[in-house]
This record gives sequence, C-alpha cells and structure tokens, in this order.
Amino acid sequence: MNLLDALKWRYAVKRMNGSKIPTETLETILEATRLAPSSFGLTPYKIIVVEDEETRKKLQPHFYNQPQIVESSALVIFAAHTSVTEKDVDAYMQEIAEQRGVPVEALNDFSGYVKGAIAHQSQEQLQAWAAKQTYIALGFGLVAAASEQVDATPMEGFDPAAVDAELGLAAQGLHATVAIALGYRDAANDYLSSAKKVRRTTDKLIIKK
Repeated sequence: MNLLDALKWRYAVKRMNGSKIPTETLETILEATRLAPSSFGLTPYKIIVVEDEETRKKLQPHFYNQPQIVESSALVIFAAHTSVTEKDVDAYMQEIAEQRGVPVEALNDFSGYVKGAIAHQSQEQLQAWAAKQTYIALGFGLVAAASEQVDATPMEGFDPAAVDAELGLAAQGLHATVAIALGYRDAANDYLSSAKKVRRTTDKLIIKK
C-alpha cells in the first residue's frame, strides 16, 4: 500500500479489538515519531508509551471513558516540558557535539541564537510553544501507523491535569498535551469503519499562487 492509499485507509477509530501490535511494528512507529522535526531540533517534550493494561484502565476515566484506551494495544501520550531553560539548550548542544563528533565550542553561535530566542519569551509562551511541537510528532506518528497498517486515534479529549497526576508527570516537569491510541479496528462494532472518508476537496482547501 502506498502512502496516499494508507492515508485514505486510516480514520479515527472508535472501537479497537484488543489485538497486540507486534513489537517490531510498534518500534517502527515510535522511531518515525522520534524522527519528527521540532523548532531548533530542541524537542521540548517526552513521548510516554503505556502498554500496561492496568495503567490504561486507571487512565480511562481521565479520557472520559473512551473505549479505545483499554481496547488499544498501546496508548502514546505526548507530554510537553513545563519549562525551557538555558540548561536544556546546553544539554542539546552536548548531544549534537557527541552525535556529530564536533567540539561543543563549535556550536557556540547556534547555542547563543537558541538561548536568545527563548530569553525573549515568557514561560507561558514557551509552554505553548513546547505544546505545539508535540502536534508535529503526533502527525508523524499517525502517518507512520497508517503506513504500518496500524489503526491510530488522535485524542485531545482528556483531563490533562488528571493524566499528569496519574503518571506523575508534573514532578518530571511535564504536562500531557495530546495522545494517540494504537491498535486494530473492531470493524463490527465501529460505526465509522465502513463510512466514506470526508475531507475538504482540493479546490476548497488548497490555494495556489
């Protein structure tokens, strides 16, 4: 199945059948998600993968009891950093130096540029910026899942503070922003499984200049 066919195949599944995603397939989806771009490459978020059934049962009420939480194979939660500081930039520069085999001092100009950019933002603005980055990763995860013929339901419908508390995220400087339930559709019980995909037509959506 090519990319466009995979995207036409996918939809926001409402019921899943509980089948487990093969480990290799899940790792492929997560690796594609890891490779998502972010502003400056800073990646101000964590990706939390919840496969444990009991943990997903505890989380389900915080997702307004949506069945996909327990019927899925894994729940992937994107949690943005609640603060972004110069220490985060320094740690990132160290990673670049190590992975590219260059002296960290060679990155001083880039480091100064990034630090200058975040210095002009309030923490509230930086939190909003970090949250936006998670949606880029979310998109990569959805496309990767479709290419692997794994169903994926993007979810904003949850109580972020309750999810933070259940997973101890606040103590880690994190805040849940969006999630994906990954699994396989239960076509017999999902009213959307045979519904035609509806999107704005090209002429109504895309403007060419």
